[in-house]
Amino acid sequence: MHTTASETSPVRLAPGKANGQGLAVLAESLYLVNLLLAPGLAFAVLVWLWLRHRHSAPPLARSHLRQATFVSMVAGVLIACLSGVIVSLGGWRWSWTWVAVLTYFVCIHGALVLLGMFALAKAMAGKAWRYPVVGPRED
Repeated sequence: MHTTASETSPVRLAPGKANGQGLAVLAESLYLVNLLLAPGLAFAVLVWLWLRHRHSAPPLARSHLRQATFVSMVAGVLIACLSGVIVSLGGWRWSWTWVAVLTYFVCIHGALVLLGMFALAKAMAGKAWRYPVVGPRED
């Protein structure tokens, strides 16, 4: 008789509930939604989750919540503020200003999204993650 993998492996209806994996995945998903779909709205929900669960969440969820919230703030500074600095230094009318702003935005935004995808994969695997360079150090 032939058995498939689904017949031999246990069914898990809610994976990661005990170790905070679900909350970790939600945090990293909100980080990506903030960058890609609903900036501001997703950030507000992420900050609310962090404030609500920062003391009570399991270590895995707390780590991902902290990383995603902090790096979202850093991303806002990197994208909005530094783009504004480039525009103010180069002037609105100089075409090379916009070349620099668009190049900077695409590179920084793409890097932040890529790091967010790695973080989401780590959360889905139930592993901790620290964003390189911009992520806060874990205590």
